[in-house]
Amino acid sequence: MNVTLPKKQKINRKQVIIYISIVLFCIIAIIVASYVQFYARIDIAELIGIKQREEYGDKTEEQIELLKSQFDTIFTNNIQNDNGSNNNKKVYKDKDLVCTKYEKKENKSNNYDIDIHIPYINIDNEIVNTYNDEIENIFASKARSVLESENKNTIYTVEYVANIEDDILSLIIKSNLKEGTSAQRLVIQTYNYDLRNNKEISLNEILKIEQLDTKIVQEKINTAIQKEEKKVQDLKQLGYNIFNRDVKSDMYMLENTKAFYYVGDKIYIIYPYGNDSYTSEMDLIII
Repeated sequence: MNVTLPKKQKINRKQVIIYISIVLFCIIAIIVASYVQFYARIDIAELIGIKQREEYGDKTEEQIELLKSQFDTIFTNNIQNDNGSNNNKKVYKDKDLVCTKYEKKENKSNNYDIDIHIPYINIDNEIVNTYNDEIENIFASKARSVLESENKNTIYTVEYVANIEDDILSLIIKSNLKEGTSAQRLVIQTYNYDLRNNKEISLNEILKIEQLDTKIVQEKINTAIQKEEKKVQDLKQLGYNIFNRDVKSDMYMLENTKAFYYVGDKIYIIYPYGNDSYTSEMDLIII
């Protein structure tokens, strides 16, 4: 009896190559997605060049001037865009990730007029603890001093706003102080914290995440500062005494720029001269 064995099926080389390619593509996609999700924060489509972000850095001069004029309105004394995904980091579970720790509005004739909202970053972390200590030392201590003052006619306000953008917490605090006949003083502090990697995040890192050319941003800063200093010199010729800027100072270099607020499609870069001097002058560059 003759038994005919089935013919051995030939492996289709083309099919094997296709299957291997699909598997490799899936592996690469998983690796890229994981990296993007946890580290780079760059959209995958952008990463492979399908779409470039256009909302940053292309604002018209009119749009920028409008945003500058609305700067004081952003301070709402709360946190925005918090979806609750970081609730496990909270110290106080029943409070927002950034909440108001002290608030007081009081007027005492000839002594003070105070309206303060001082925030607390509700995160259990060593870095954040240093932020909260600084907020306490700068703003809360001054508030207590004002409340103890007599016959100084002091006006003191503190307000803040916080935002979460792509797991980056950004907080900006602004205070105005006017003591008797002294010059008004504007103090602005910002805190930017990477919730995903539990570390402080720099302006350069934000620019990298948003795929912004640091050279172009640096040129925008330099141009803005030079423009403001030109205004100062023109006013000085008319007899006005106005705060001078040293346009050659290293403080305007991106790596030395610490005051910035990151929200939505905007980055507010701030040079608050009142942090070190009795002045209300500041420079605001919006990217």
